[in-house]
Amino acid sequence: MQQIKLVTIIGARPQIIKAAALSRAIRNHFAESITEVIVHTGQHYDESMSAVFFEELGVPKEDYNLNVGSKSHGHQTGAMLAGIEDILLKEKPDALVVYGDTNSTLAGALAAAKLLIPVIHIEAGLRSFNKTMPEEINRITADHVSTLLFSPTTAGFLNLVREGFLPANEGPFTADNPNIYHSGDLMLDNSLYFGEVSGKKSTLLKQLDIEESPFVLATIHRNANTDDAGRLSALFLALNNISVENNLTIVLPLHPRTRKMLDTHLQPEAKASVEKNARLIITEPVGFLDMIALEKNAKMIITDSGGVQKEAYFFNKPCIILRPETEWVEIVEGGAAILVDADYGRTMKAFADLKDKAIDYKPIFGDGKAAEFICGEIVKHIKPRK
Repeated sequence: MQQIKLVTIIGARPQIIKAAALSRAIRNHFAESITEVIVHTGQHYDESMSAVFFEELGVPKEDYNLNVGSKSHGHQTGAMLAGIEDILLKEKPDALVVYGDTNSTLAGALAAAKLLIPVIHIEAGLRSFNKTMPEEINRITADHVSTLLFSPTTAGFLNLVREGFLPANEGPFTADNPNIYHSGDLMLDNSLYFGEVSGKKSTLLKQLDIEESPFVLATIHRNANTDDAGRLSALFLALNNISVENNLTIVLPLHPRTRKMLDTHLQPEAKASVEKNARLIITEPVGFLDMIALEKNAKMIITDSGGVQKEAYFFNKPCIILRPETEWVEIVEGGAAILVDADYGRTMKAFADLKDKAIDYKPIFGDGKAAEFICGEIVKHIKPRK
């Protein structure tokens, strides 16, 4: 049997995690029909933010690394576009896989589409309906040049239908005649798989001395929150007061860049409160298995991360979302999460509303076998080159 050759584009930490699920499905179930070439753009270039994930998650080491690093959107995307195009011309793949909504996603999708290589977009159809977010531009553009589009949720699938994609299209599929799927979410696959692994391997709860203590997990990384002194101060005042008023530990893994912002951007009242609160534990960024351990054991999760919002739901944890909107509308509509933006009062109220609430966590993200389904559809509809 002639194998289908896929080029997979990864660049940011969440994409490495998602790629682990697909690579695992290929290795365990589709090794005879699919071969994978992995291209790391180097969008996240910090060793602790990237390379460690390959080791932890068993993702095959990348075949190419463009080492693009941190640049402005235009320079970063342009460098990726040129590098990916060169690789595609050399490798001559049957299709290209992109994940999510980063600049790596955009560059990979554009490079492949212009070379008439079918694009497979995983996490298609997600919309925040806010085009001031670079991610919204990236995900819309990637969708509209793709051949196979896999949405993790019903809402994402319906977004594609509203934008003109046909829900019952017939092949052969191309960028002009694409097919859309509600596939379930790769991250549920990973959370189920690595949830057990983290319980055996992660020692972080013991290191932080929170094995027996109720705690809240918080993450803050979006530029809109970290680069605005008023927003950052409101968020840290809320975290501090939630901790003090409820006698709760809050664990906050923080990227070094955001940690620096605390010195320059926190207003005096917020800075003083944070510095004297021993129960507000600020740590370095943690690995995926440690993050899973924190999510599984937290009382609640407070975050501006799209991925962490979902993982909160996977582990049946109420979530406060520090953004004005979310692409994961189902978790808000189902009452498992509340949008508060960076508003102090709304954050405090959301915590009070969610802390003792009974929530019905419906299986809206699939059955944990999304990667196998996606590989099956690739084998069915992507034809090897002669």
